[in-house]
Amino acid sequence: MARAAIQQHGLTIREACRALGISETCFRYQAKLSTENAEIADWLIRLTHNLKNWGFGLCFLFLRNVKGYGWNHKRVYRIYRELELNLQKRIVREKPEALAVPEAINQCWSMDFMHDQLEDGRTYRLFNVLDDFNREGLTIEVDLSLPAERVTRALDQVIEW
Repeated sequence: MARAAIQQHGLTIREACRALGISETCFRYQAKLSTENAEIADWLIRLTHNLKNWGFGLCFLFLRNVKGYGWNHKRVYRIYRELELNLQKRIVREKPEALAVPEAINQCWSMDFMHDQLEDGRTYRLFNVLDDFNREGLTIEVDLSLPAERVTRALDQVIEW
């Protein structure tokens, strides 16, 4: 607008800027396209393409500490945002495999440890073994402590049964 006022009405830069309420510095400013910005963008695109779980922080630390570039984090982050390299957009969750369903008894077992606390403060532990086909509880071992020998003994007993 200031340039148009200068050309059409023959105003000076100072008069046009004062009339439009902008500073002369703002009028005279010309953005300098930096080749470094293109280099930063190229590095960020390569890093986020190859390492999909890296966000801005890891990319910046790699460029600063490993590659030795002295770029300001604000500048790198501005370019990172302009490229729209948000981590949520880059990570695409793969569809998980369907859970295997056992087709017969004793084909697959599940084991789990649980614990709770008595009123007097002592803790007790439970070792559970379940058959996944019919969800039957094969054994439950309960004690104040369950060492590995006791667990293996319980599994051996279930196998024998």
